[in-house]
Amino acid sequence: MKEIEVVIDTEEIAEFFYNELVKRGYVPAVEELGELADITFDYLIDKCIIDEQDEE
Repeated sequence: MKEIEVVIDTEEIAEFFYNELVKRGYVPAVEELGELADITFDYLIDKCIIDEQDEE
């Protein structure tokens, strides 16, 4: 299988969750969005969908 490089930004995840939750009638707090983004990032690592690498 071919390997591709994907950059995942937790701020982008938080913004995505915010927009999707607002569409569904929820108004999450900023702190909640950060937690959701971190949980999502950890999930992707746990499922070996991504590998965590330090920014250069």
